[in-house]
Amino acid sequence: MKTSDFYFDLPKELIAQDPLTDRSSSRLLVVHRKTGELEHRHFTDIIEYLNPGDCLVINDTKVIPARLIGERLHKTDGPYREPDVPGARIEILLLKRISDTQWESLVKPGKRCRVGDRVSFGNGKLIAEIKEVLPDGNRIVEFLFDGIFEEILDELGQMPLPPYITHELKDRDRYQTVYAKYSGSAAAPTAGLHFTKELLKKIEEKGIDIAHVTLHVGLGTFRPVKEDDILDHEMHTEWYQVREEDADKMNRAKKNGHRVICVGTTSCRTVESVASADGVMKAQSGETKIFIYPGYQFKEMDALITNFHLPESTLIMLVSAYAGRELTLSAYEEAVRDRYRFFSFGDACFFTE
Repeated sequence: MKTSDFYFDLPKELIAQDPLTDRSSSRLLVVHRKTGELEHRHFTDIIEYLNPGDCLVINDTKVIPARLIGERLHKTDGPYREPDVPGARIEILLLKRISDTQWESLVKPGKRCRVGDRVSFGNGKLIAEIKEVLPDGNRIVEFLFDGIFEEILDELGQMPLPPYITHELKDRDRYQTVYAKYSGSAAAPTAGLHFTKELLKKIEEKGIDIAHVTLHVGLGTFRPVKEDDILDHEMHTEWYQVREEDADKMNRAKKNGHRVICVGTTSCRTVESVASADGVMKAQSGETKIFIYPGYQFKEMDALITNFHLPESTLIMLVSAYAGRELTLSAYEEAVRDRYRFFSFGDACFFTE
């Protein structure tokens, strides 16, 4: 199967640069995979498609201000010191925590940071030392600081917006879901950005269970597939956790003939990593690098709420695995014609039977 099989033409002006004032006022394209019918709705209408007894699965990860911009320190004969003149501008993006002080990180420009080099942030409030260069080009970085790392990061770090968003984000909370709880993501689980607390309350009042899972989103999920054959693509690992009470909610829905509906591809990848062959969930944590593409047999997910994804990405491949490649691309073409907003701050789709 070729990567080019998942290409579609997207005008740049349809890439949403800013979040809407009201989270739930985004548009919703409902895609019925059995009939091929497409419905144009608004996101608040999602409640009409959820039935009592269904289980809605949300990813409660929290995005950290993982983007740090600093200056490479000059080496001297003695200890490292702040340069007399500004050093090279270095950007470090935190991807995955290794220990209390070490992170796997993306460093740009990488060629200016060799093992042993140090980068200063906030006039030395935080120092990063490059400890190791990994085969994929990422770095293991050790941080030196006084105090609490999370507080320093909150002060010095920026939200790690995707490169296709060029506008400044004025309110950090708009790149967090209203149910974000456990810090660790380098990117938001963006399908969840459409939900408000009021909408979630209405969903629960209708008799829909809401199960929480945690998957700390890494950039690997969003990177384009560079290989011609998708089978040659390797996913990066991401840490996840499913707790017992939430596994029980999904198992109860399945047992009673109801649906498990995932909010976002990250929730989908979590439940499909944990579910047994017969669709039974259990409490579990670990790392996953599951790659879902057409031909995959879903064990747990029955329907998917998601955003519009990048051409030739692993995310559009996952959607195509559920709805079929032709229907997925047809729905995307319809969304382009109807001027839907795309990607992280864009509109939503609901793929269902």
